[in-house]
Amino acid sequence: METQTKKHETVGCPRCGAAFECKVGSINLCQCVAVQLSDEQRDYVRSQFSTCLCAGCLQEVRTEYNQQKHQELLGKFRNAH
Repeated sequence: METQTKKHETVGCPRCGAAFECKVGSINLCQCVAVQLSDEQRDYVRSQFSTCLCAGCLQEVRTEYNQQKHQELLGKFRNAH
């Protein structure tokens, strides 16, 4: 019986263009698991990009999301007073 090995694909990050190895078939080994995202953060990334991002961009987009939410909360606080 022949064992079929699925090769990982080298892809370009749609945000920065950096090449990285996408291991969607072995997600626990993929570079993206190093970046922890909440469900809300994950939804934000999905709303901005249709394909995988490199770990660096995932961190940056997570930070952008957090800053955006922080600004929204500050705006609500300022308007309440």
